Amino acid sequence: MSGLSEQSLIECQRIIHGFRDKKIMVVGDLMVDEYVWGEVSRVSQEAPVPIVLIKERSFRLGGACNVANNIASLGAMASPVGLVGDDYRAGLLRDMLSERGIPVEGLIHDQNRATTTKTRVMARGQQIVRYDEESTEEPGEEARAFMLSFIRERMPNIDALIIEDYGKGVICPEFIRELLTIARDSGKIVTVDPKDEHFLLYKNVTVMTPNVHEVATFWGRKIKTFDELHAAGKKLLDETHSEAILVTRGEHGMLLISREAEPFSIPTVAREVYDVTGAGDTVIAVLTVALCAGASMERAAQLANYAAGSVVTEIGAATVTADELLASLADSLEQQKGNS
Repeated sequence: MSGLSEQSLIECQRIIHGFRDKKIMVVGDLMVDEYVWGEVSRVSQEAPVPIVLIKERSFRLGGACNVANNIASLGAMASPVGLVGDDYRAGLLRDMLSERGIPVEGLIHDQNRATTTKTRVMARGQQIVRYDEESTEEPGEEARAFMLSFIRERMPNIDALIIEDYGKGVICPEFIRELLTIARDSGKIVTVDPKDEHFLLYKNVTVMTPNVHEVATFWGRKIKTFDELHAAGKKLLDETHSEAILVTRGEHGMLLISREAEPFSIPTVAREVYDVTGAGDTVIAVLTVALCAGASMERAAQLANYAAGSVVTEIGAATVTADELLASLADSLEQQKGNS
């Protein structure tokens, strides 16, 4: 975090200590991340592809479930809501969430869908191939009504709503409109990790967190300069009437565009990048919890950027705890003093 001072560190500590009593609902595409670990020593005679000798399988929370896991790791309370299938992977999600103390009442079974699963085959420390099993159809009227009823009943007891749109069908236009109406009527903070085809449906939200490629798709042409990125982000801000747009830029950090201030560029803090899987989930989790804890949009974005810099140093979707975030901030200040 650039420009970190003793005073700003104290402010960050206050914000992070305020995470614990916050309640965040995460609505979106619930997923299982499966990792198949193996070794490669030869190439197939059938096709020019490596043969992977499988040694181990592991499962992790993915999609909106990973966002909920990030929230829980920070010490806040997360409530994921979405559709799962009538399959063993739905049971895996329930077990993994329950092990982390995350409520599972919002996992709504739909026998017409498969539980979204992304399987990554790993060898020699890198991904060889990924294959997905999923249903991308929009939910039926009964499933959508059940989700909305569940959300409406619990909305008064939460501090913020996160919408996680991975384009797997659950977050469809009609559902978005009804969901946002419920959230606005309750006056809640609403943060959105959007799919670009749905950008203009997210009207009057607190903040959206698209990546630079999604913003370029919305703008209709490739973004080559900082000024073009700012112009594209400003257009998205104006057309959605959002309070802010936080554009994630990979190794270039983030750009915060808001109505009340000049564009705020945040450089990356990652020292080494091993895997960006789930980094966006960490960003929106920390951003949202920090806003609930009273942080300004700029400070919340800085904390989110710092947390993302930590998780990309690990393979697979990772999380950061409040204590780890505090320790990283303190280390950064010490390094800054040593360089001055």
